Amino acid sequence: MANGWSVIIGLVVVVAMSLAAWFFSPKGANQVLWRSSLILSIASCYLMWAVTFLAQLHPLIEPRRTDLRKEYIHH
Repeated sequence: MANGWSVIIGLVVVVAMSLAAWFFSPKGANQVLWRSSLILSIASCYLMWAVTFLAQLHPLIEPRRTDLRKEYIHH
């Protein structure tokens, strides 16, 4: 279930949401503010999720357990 395709699928969803925010933002004097706020919020949420997801998928430091007996430790 957890694989690298999740990040790419998430990116496609974020791009679609950003395009929807671009085209469906309310018209008026604050249209640029609406577009910028929505797209930056969507992109920031995606980046936070992607960094956290990838850090758990491929950790830099392998977790170690100290409560195992020596005969069960595989090197």
